[in-house]
Amino acid sequence: MDWCRYRFRSVWDLPAPPAAVYAVLERAEDYPRWWREVREVTPLDECDERTATARLRSLIPYDLFVTARESRRDPAGGVLEVTLGGDLEGWARWTLFARDGGTRAVYEQEVEVRKPLMRRLAVPGRPAFRANHALMMRSGRRGLVRLLEKGKSRGARR
Repeated sequence: MDWCRYRFRSVWDLPAPPAAVYAVLERAEDYPRWWREVREVTPLDECDERTATARLRSLIPYDLFVTARESRRDPAGGVLEVTLGGDLEGWARWTLFARDGGTRAVYEQEVEVRKPLMRRLAVPGRPAFRANHALMMRSGRRGLVRLLEKGKSRGARR
């Protein structure tokens, strides 16, 4: 087993239709507004909207820096996928499905940790790193639900 490799899968049930969820998820530069562990997202180049850098930090007081490059954008299929480089190398993907008047969002990620300290702590730190990721995903879901509900209430007042 390679202790520096991780596979994650999270399932979020969200109170909005897939098109509305997709519209939020495709705007990675806005993630810091609703997902507190995504500290900043910076497009790499004004002409290249497909690549950005991000700084991530959850409960463990340790920043991760990644470069994300869009590898798939399929609004009709409800899929957003990026390749990752930097402190995490691999890929991450959102897949959206209509479900019970809302959306089921499935987040999958396969990465290898490249950050030297995290590699050195791979074996003893693995449970903490996995728990840290789970907390980050829980927080992201809460933030996205708040944003979607806020959008619904704004739409109802119009």
